[in-house]
Amino acid sequence: MKTNPIKRSDYIITFSRDHHGGLLFCWKIKQGLKNEIAFDRIDKYVQFFWEEHLKQHFQEEEELLFNRLQCRLTDKGRDDHRILTRWFQQIIENGLNTKKEYDFFAELLKNHIRFEERELFPYLETELPVLVLEGIRDSLAKTHEHPFIDNYTDEFWVK
Repeated sequence: MKTNPIKRSDYIITFSRDHHGGLLFCWKIKQGLKNEIAFDRIDKYVQFFWEEHLKQHFQEEEELLFNRLQCRLTDKGRDDHRILTRWFQQIIENGLNTKKEYDFFAELLKNHIRFEERELFPYLETELPVLVLEGIRDSLAKTHEHPFIDNYTDEFWVK
């Protein structure tokens, strides 16, 4: 079954664009696993993506969105970030031991992105006042003059 893309308001579209990059990151890890790439090559990419992009993305979401409203969905968003941050730290510091673990990590991030896009963001777009959403948009415009470009040089996901 084909799903239509979610129409995101321009207030937080920057986060959705980042999410596209996150989904591509997950796909690249899975392709690397499929191609039986050495785990240390994947680990280096995970570190690059975390340090150059996702760490800041998590911080911005928490500061600009999650802290605006206390509810079950924002709590889940924060909890997911803590869990994923621990996974990134584990991979950066020690790597993982099996394909199954890397696959689980990629699925965990993918599911988090889907949760934010399908549940959390639509809820926040309806619950937050327009003035707050405009402030979020303006803040993102200042910090995201140029979109993140994944220019990692070791394209291990290409066979």
